[in-house]
Amino acid sequence: MYTTKQFVKNGFLMAVAAATFMACGQSNQSTSNPSTTKDSGAVAMKGLNIAYVDLDSLEAHYEYFKVKKAELEKRQISIDNELKADARALQNRLNSLQQRANTLTQAEGEAIQRDLMQQQQALEEKRNKLSQQYMQVEATFNDELRRKLDDFLGKFNADKRYGYIFSYRDGGSNILYKDPAFDITAEVIEGLNAENEQNKDKK
Repeated sequence: MYTTKQFVKNGFLMAVAAATFMACGQSNQSTSNPSTTKDSGAVAMKGLNIAYVDLDSLEAHYEYFKVKKAELEKRQISIDNELKADARALQNRLNSLQQRANTLTQAEGEAIQRDLMQQQQALEEKRNKLSQQYMQVEATFNDELRRKLDDFLGKFNADKRYGYIFSYRDGGSNILYKDPAFDITAEVIEGLNAENEQNKDKK
């Protein structure tokens, strides 16, 4: 079963990194003077505004994310405890039957062995079922968070001030250098939390 930590790394945050909102940058018009044509690319790059969102900070300060993450952790702990209890019960029965082994006939021993094998198989099927259910909840969580971020960044960048908005994670990003001047994380977190509070009020 995926842990919540694995989910955070491999689910929502990596999905955000792969599909971060991209807006169309305002392009600079090149002049018709042939002598300036060779510089048009450089001029366009100078007019291309970029920004990035620090995903570690987003995790730490986005209230909706923290609440849902805690819910996932609680759900995982509940599943783990349930499976451990079932495993202990099966082991206790096995220990009890082993103590009675000398008093059982061969037919009784074989019947008990088949029953124990069936219980073990049922436990494995239950573990797989609960794991799949948990992964589905993770996927739903992932999709919802990605939609919220995409929707917010669409409104945040409605004026097209940025041509690109990247995601960044310390030690896990393709961005080799970041200038703090282009960090819009605080603005994004503030806006997301404000929207989250507004949605609470509507319920």
